[in-house]
Amino acid sequence: MPTLKVPPHSEEAEKSVLGACLIDKDAVISVVEFLRPEHFYDENHGQIFEAILVLYEDRAPIDIITLTEKLKKQKALKRTGGATYLSELASSVPTAANIEHYGHIIKDDYTKRMLISAAARVSEQAFDESSEADQVLDKAEQEIFALSQAHLKQVFIPVKDALAESFDRLDELHKKASGLRGVPSGFKDLDNMLAGFQPSNMIVLAARPGIGKTALALNIARHVAVEEKTSVGFFSLEMSKEELVDRLLIRQAEIDAWKLKTGKLEEDDFTKLSEAMGALGDVAEAPLFIDDTPAASVLEMRTKARRLQVEHGLELIIVD
Repeated sequence: MPTLKVPPHSEEAEKSVLGACLIDKDAVISVVEFLRPEHFYDENHGQIFEAILVLYEDRAPIDIITLTEKLKKQKALKRTGGATYLSELASSVPTAANIEHYGHIIKDDYTKRMLISAAARVSEQAFDESSEADQVLDKAEQEIFALSQAHLKQVFIPVKDALAESFDRLDELHKKASGLRGVPSGFKDLDNMLAGFQPSNMIVLAARPGIGKTALALNIARHVAVEEKTSVGFFSLEMSKEELVDRLLIRQAEIDAWKLKTGKLEEDDFTKLSEAMGALGDVAEAPLFIDDTPAASVLEMRTKARRLQVEHGLELIIVD
């Protein structure tokens, strides 16, 4: 017979956390920031911890008597084992010193169970013949990304640390000639209007064909990557990466684009191109990443952007 797999959990850790809260009224402070009732594998343990949190929020003492009364009011005392079980929990823990460690064990096991559930949902969707592969991949990324974000530890920081960070940020702004909080575009009037590209902003650049939208976007990408040393992802849905690089060279060398495209370059043009390549050598080291996949879907671009963010960080995305 195949061995039945039990979802990850630790009954001992769950009992230890509850018992620690009962023998030390301040113990819950060590876990209240990251531990939630739904993290417990045993629903009864989750119900008990929820009652403990209610007592904590009400600034009431946490002990066997107050917890018994709270569970009684919630009509959950009998279901959770009664006062006898609460006494067993309190007597089973010699000290509350390790409650934070036990709390993290519970949280980790919960995350593993969520991963198992997410994998099952993705697997079910993958077996569905009506589902597209890119949709399944996007769903899998969303599931895992959501879990990874939820698993990040977020805590309060002392105000002196926040002040130090604020001073460093303002000092950095003061040192910059532009004094911008966002990512500078390299165009003074545009930066004055937008204060740089701000996080989560979507800027739409609209104009008739042939006006120079791609040239402007490429110049911004070059400035951000080369001058500001900031990561840029450039999605070119119509133009190849070779054409984009040619445009960079044309701008830097200040030669006729038609001459470069047709190969009718004069000796002086070659000299300018050579100098331009040397000047643009920084681009090779700059965090400018070009993707020229034709007609890429939103799902595909989102997947690539996520990967780029993880591998190199990402401050600006341009879609042309």
